[in-house]
Amino acid sequence: MAIAFDSLAALLDHGFDTLIDVRSPAEYAEDHIPGAINLPALTNAQRAEVGTIYKQVSPFLARKVGAAMVARNVADHLDGPLKDKDGGWRPLVYCWRGGQRSGSFSSILAQIGWRTDTIKGGYQSFRRLVHGALYDAELPFRVVLLDGFTGTAKTDVLGLMAGEGVQVLDLEGLARHRGSLLGGIAGGQPGQKAFETALAVALMQLDPSRPVLVEAESSKIGRLIVPPVLWKAMVAAPRIVIDAPLEARAAYLTRAYADVIADREELARRLAPLRHIRGHATVDGWLKLLDAGHFNGLAAALMAEHYDPAYANSRRIEERTVLGTATAQSLDEQGQRSLASQIAKLMPAQ
Repeated sequence: MAIAFDSLAALLDHGFDTLIDVRSPAEYAEDHIPGAINLPALTNAQRAEVGTIYKQVSPFLARKVGAAMVARNVADHLDGPLKDKDGGWRPLVYCWRGGQRSGSFSSILAQIGWRTDTIKGGYQSFRRLVHGALYDAELPFRVVLLDGFTGTAKTDVLGLMAGEGVQVLDLEGLARHRGSLLGGIAGGQPGQKAFETALAVALMQLDPSRPVLVEAESSKIGRLIVPPVLWKAMVAAPRIVIDAPLEARAAYLTRAYADVIADREELARRLAPLRHIRGHATVDGWLKLLDAGHFNGLAAALMAEHYDPAYANSRRIEERTVLGTATAQSLDEQGQRSLASQIAKLMPAQ
């Protein structure tokens, strides 16, 4: 019998030895249940072929061809990744809807003698739980935003807060993006579904009795959208502001964005869209600093002429409650630790 899970916590605490995603590699890459390994019942090409037969010839022939493919693929898995599993191994199997692929795969494993089950509704049932947590529910904890001008080392300071006993949610880490026009990270971002899965799991692991510190972001981090349940809480949240002088911020950005600076052509390409906002003369000035290798000067100019005005304008519109300001004259390791200590003292008790 397929197992029905009524909560994300129950599904992730399934109790089986191995969680097997038998969908195609492309489906698995888009998103999957955390901890699952991918043993495809059908490859990407086979899934497309069976789908074409189903639509253009007949469902019967598609099932017949698909069954033969699944059997051969499962045999390969038995001779490969599963060859060392003993008789006490207990796998839990799922596919897209909890239908034929997981049923066929699980049936073969059961015939061998393994105690195996499937997830009722497959990946779609998991996706409904994630969607419900991020689009329908209310967050059970209080959110506090860590705010401040660009270059105030918010992300690095956030990483120090656990050591200060503060509960944090690292949105940029989950989104694999530094949250600005220049914030792309090597390897790129996950898809929206994978981001939401990681976010839902991270939220589930937080203690609802304690406030959560989240870096102030826009509603999009790179190309990913912050789901409405969290965004609603962020919009209403009070904030703690980091303040540091422009020179310290420029020096920090030059260090933090060394990977971006290293590829000057790519950096120039990323700056090009700002011509429509700041004008050709301003952007040309930035490019001259870039060409001359004046990276601290470029960072300072970008903040003074683009990021700081945009930040100041948005804060005038939002008018959020400020719990306090943490200040530092330098954003090196010592300065960041000082900021973390100050922020911990400004955090509400609950």
